[in-house]
Amino acid sequence: MTVIKKGSWVQIHKIVLKPLERTAQIPEETKKVPLEMWVKGYLNEDANLHDHVQITTLTKRIEEGMLIAVNPSYHHDYGDFVEELLQIDAMVKSALWEDNHE
Repeated sequence: MTVIKKGSWVQIHKIVLKPLERTAQIPEETKKVPLEMWVKGYLNEDANLHDHVQITTLTKRIEEGMLIAVNPSYHHDYGDFVEELLQIDAMVKSALWEDNHE
């Protein structure tokens, strides 16, 4: 197993609240799952993947959790294609530009 060096840019995962610790005011489906956190920062000590570690975030907070990634990348997704949005786009453009040229 490759040791990940202190100071490496990493991502950790942490359970903030277990399902039984969550407030009663949230939806039933939400209460059934833990509140989770994924955070990135600099590793405070040498470690292996999946070790429990401490990191220092860019805002200088110390966080701890399971080491899940080294040099994590950004992944953005706006979800699956929704055909109705094309129709809405055409309607909005029509209302804003085409209908106002009378």
